[in-house]
Amino acid sequence: MKTYAQALDLKDDPTLIEEYVRHHDRVWPEVVAALRSVGITRMKIFLQGTRLFMFYEAPEGFVPERDYQAYAANARCRAWDTLMRGYQRRVPGARRGEWWEPMDLVFDLESQA
Repeated sequence: MKTYAQALDLKDDPTLIEEYVRHHDRVWPEVVAALRSVGITRMKIFLQGTRLFMFYEAPEGFVPERDYQAYAANARCRAWDTLMRGYQRRVPGARRGEWWEPMDLVFDLESQA
């Protein structure tokens, strides 16, 4: 398995942040099924203030730019993404032109002797 980390910000509005969190208490079943269908085995999203941090695992050979296209082909998933983007904004200094900004691995305890 390969791990991925990405960051995104929420709009700085406590009401919107509360709504965003509530939506994630009830993620649409089609979204969960589509994430699993593209090979994502684990996904966690953490929130601190307005900053979101997403961690997920997918099989070796998974290419987010390519493999998320199958997820996005699902109309219900596109509707979810449109809804979520109403709460979100890219992180300052985002470099890669993607919505969720990929993060670079700096330290991995499991790789230490």
